[in-house]
Amino acid sequence: MSTEVKTKWSIDTAHSEISFKVKHMMISTVTGHFEEFDATAETDSDKFINADFNFTAKTASINTKNKDRDAHLKSDDFFNAEKYPEMTFKSKSFDGSTLVGDLTIRDVTKEIELDVDFNGIAVDPYGQTKAGFEATGKINRKDFNLTWSAVTEAGSIVVSDTVKLVIDLQFTKK
Repeated sequence: MSTEVKTKWSIDTAHSEISFKVKHMMISTVTGHFEEFDATAETDSDKFINADFNFTAKTASINTKNKDRDAHLKSDDFFNAEKYPEMTFKSKSFDGSTLVGDLTIRDVTKEIELDVDFNGIAVDPYGQTKAGFEATGKINRKDFNLTWSAVTEAGSIVVSDTVKLVIDLQFTKK
């Protein structure tokens, strides 16, 4: 029986952002983020090696700074936010630089890898212990049944299949 006590961390949403970047017509990049999300971490060391990370985001909270585009992304062409209100991530391993876990979007779960910079631990002016991370990765949106597609008159794809993930997280030690 293990007597090891895990340290619990909760997300500091004021200092965190879950964003993504997608090529539009293959000539420009559109950035969006999720405004409502939650994340936790449990670890047995200050290095976070093999920490358990869990994440959820409300798909209806997507924001790309364009109401029509956001409505389209919430529709069944993409996230179907009504039927699938959350996307989730559950880690399987973390070696200090690569985070592996299961990402679920809609009704599809796939293992993904994220490159992670662990920026360290600091105590804020209020005496709270914080830990900061920057994570990046790529997914193919069609792997998660986000399959809508269109082609311009000139033959350019309107939305690329590759989605870049850019995740900045700050956790507070409980």
